[in-house]
Amino acid sequence: MPAPLGHPDNPAPRPAARVLLLDAADRVLMFHGTDPADPDHTYWFTVGGGRDDGETPQQTAARELREEAGLDIAPEELGEPVWHQVTTFSFDGYWYRQDQEFFLHRVSVPAFEVSIAGHDEVEQGSISGYRWWSVPELLATTEAFYPVELPALLRELLER
Repeated sequence: MPAPLGHPDNPAPRPAARVLLLDAADRVLMFHGTDPADPDHTYWFTVGGGRDDGETPQQTAARELREEAGLDIAPEELGEPVWHQVTTFSFDGYWYRQDQEFFLHRVSVPAFEVSIAGHDEVEQGSISGYRWWSVPELLATTEAFYPVELPALLRELLER
């Protein structure tokens, strides 16, 4: 008998889109969160989330920017994805295989103020804060962050 969907041996497929949101100082916005099933495991992660039915990756990324950070942009402003990743993880005891596209976007307002007013109930219960991270800060921290490839990815994108 196969493992049930959401089991480590049969993670649920989850298409997603994420945004590397940069400020004028080349810092990336990240949220600090925890897994409700493992509150001792805290980590930092980029803006983004699962795609709703019928959404393109750009539409998902734009919606997540609006909901998670309070930034309202048109999906076409995101252009093409800059990176693709498939990752497996658990959240609240359920396992996912997330196929995610990453977009790069720089805030055009010098003093952009993040707004978490659009966080849903799950985000309100699992996200404890946010901050802007530079590549050197990511390289120096002992805190967990995802994706782990983020410093190298940002360096490569910023050199372009």
